[in-house]
Amino acid sequence: MSSINMNIPLLHPKTSTPHHSQLLLTQIRTCQSMQELKQVHAFLIKTAQNHEPVVATELLRHSATSDFRDIDYALSLFDEMPEPDCFAWNTLIRALAETHDRLLHALLFFCNMVSDGMVEPNRFTFPSVLKACSVLTRLEEGKQVHGLVVKFGFSGDEFVVSNLLRMYVMCGNMEDSHVLFRRSVDGVDYMNKVMRDKRREEGIVVLCNVMVDGYVRVGNLTVARELFDRMHKRSVVSWNAMISGYAQNGYFLEAIELFHRMQMEDLLPNRVTLVSVLPAISRLGAIELGKWVHLYAERNKIKIDDALGSALVDMYAKCGSIGKAVQVFERLPKSNVITWNAILSGLAMHGKAKDVFDFFARMERSGISPSDVTYIAILSACSHAGLVDKGRSYFNHMVNVGFVPRIEHYGCMVDLLGRAGYLEEAKELILNMPIKSDDVIWKALLGACKVHKNVEIGRRAAEVLMQVAPHDSGAYVAISNIYASSGDWDAVAEVRLMMKDLDIRKDPGCSWIEIDGVIHEFLVEDVSHPSAKEIHSMLEEISNKFNFEGYRPDTTQVLLKMDETHKESVLHYHSEKIAVAFGLISTKPKTPLQIVKNLRICEDCHSSMKLISKIYNRKITIRDRKRFHHFEHGSCSCMDYW
Repeated sequence: MSSINMNIPLLHPKTSTPHHSQLLLTQIRTCQSMQELKQVHAFLIKTAQNHEPVVATELLRHSATSDFRDIDYALSLFDEMPEPDCFAWNTLIRALAETHDRLLHALLFFCNMVSDGMVEPNRFTFPSVLKACSVLTRLEEGKQVHGLVVKFGFSGDEFVVSNLLRMYVMCGNMEDSHVLFRRSVDGVDYMNKVMRDKRREEGIVVLCNVMVDGYVRVGNLTVARELFDRMHKRSVVSWNAMISGYAQNGYFLEAIELFHRMQMEDLLPNRVTLVSVLPAISRLGAIELGKWVHLYAERNKIKIDDALGSALVDMYAKCGSIGKAVQVFERLPKSNVITWNAILSGLAMHGKAKDVFDFFARMERSGISPSDVTYIAILSACSHAGLVDKGRSYFNHMVNVGFVPRIEHYGCMVDLLGRAGYLEEAKELILNMPIKSDDVIWKALLGACKVHKNVEIGRRAAEVLMQVAPHDSGAYVAISNIYASSGDWDAVAEVRLMMKDLDIRKDPGCSWIEIDGVIHEFLVEDVSHPSAKEIHSMLEEISNKFNFEGYRPDTTQVLLKMDETHKESVLHYHSEKIAVAFGLISTKPKTPLQIVKNLRICEDCHSSMKLISKIYNRKITIRDRKRFHHFEHGSCSCMDYW
């Protein structure tokens, strides 16, 4: 244990010198633990120096803000102070506001400060109080603090106003945020005018960033982008807010486009930028861009911590490179359950159930406690592999160790049971679970009914879905397909008429493929691509090779009442086939192809991809809405169970 130098001369407070006070302050600041600090405090009490204002305040600050801080001890020190100054009040308010379970205490402490009336708050008081209001989303209390900001004369202080604006934004009140924002810029044409006052310009950039973030939070990306585009100057925070907003709201291409534009304007991405853009890269399967981000982080000495490391693992897994995801994972500290969840989810998505179980065992041996997300990954792995008994066992184990199943866990179980044909058990699980069902879980049951052609349970699931999500096309399309597969064309016509009356449109099949760092998007029967003519020729070549191999399209997958020739033509132009054709004409022989599709791959496309991988000697990876399919030498990694 380190020793404390207590050989400080004993001086009466009235004869204390500045040099002596400085020695005491040094003694406090060199403490490395709470025990050492308490020893200094005891010494100060013993020598009757614990009430010296400068020394008492420093002791309070160190106990409240150091790495080994003890808030309760700091509060007891505060209570000992005969006349705490504003700095002492601010120190405690800030410490409480930075402690998650003491946020409300921070507000109460501020109220005591104001009601006490002995000390007035200053410009450093309000940011901490407003932060507590923001995190707690206490809008009414925030408005009262706003009133005090005006009362004490800080409504023109940029530091206070930026925190006040952030409070309104965090509480979701964009109307008052906009009013405060317009007042704060004080009539300056902040969008177009080159401002002479650099500090003022930087302050307005901060306010604009807060507003952009606010509009992103409420989902108003149009207004957020308009404000972003009109800003005369942008910081890296501005770009991060907009990129993150696009990625989190499903505008993945826009997020990547903005990321490219950021670099063209010679603004270096930081760690937050990379964490923000990686989910968009993951969703589009843009592996080359993902590799560039990884290399950029390493070359620029950006620390690959749990957050960035987990995002990289997730990116490689979702871009089809599960081997690289494992490599990245093995280089991480692996001290956080989030990192383990990233690799478990990735392995599950690739259908590697055995690896999921092995990694989970490693996780438990390393002393990392699983979270509820961990069990979602495990149950998903069981579902993809058809391991019904193992899935039931893990679900029961999860409950036995104290986790309360969420809707996602029940959804995994319904998917597991439904895929395996236990439709009645899956239905009963939904009806008897202790939480309210959602549209996702009924879609899982309905999808299973389609696979197993169970009209009765499928009709029941569709009826519930039409009530839960009346304008979602999924239920209508699925039940229509079930009717069509059983040859009930009158029922199909009735459902389609209902969709027409309600103006419900089916989500079009869409596939993406990345070639030389450029993402190409294709829809069903897409002829809009610049290489459409060459793609069509390749599709004809594929069809001819299929005929030579004796393969005939599975027209049962076209659930429309039309002749066989027309059905074959429809299957011919599914989006993933167009993407593969484009990949074949755009890359060298034997180059692996990776495709992302927004819907579940149909049986005909699945069979076609197996044959294409054999004929053209290509590894083809397709990530559909549910999982990965790795096609090679005429086989698929899913073993035709998906």
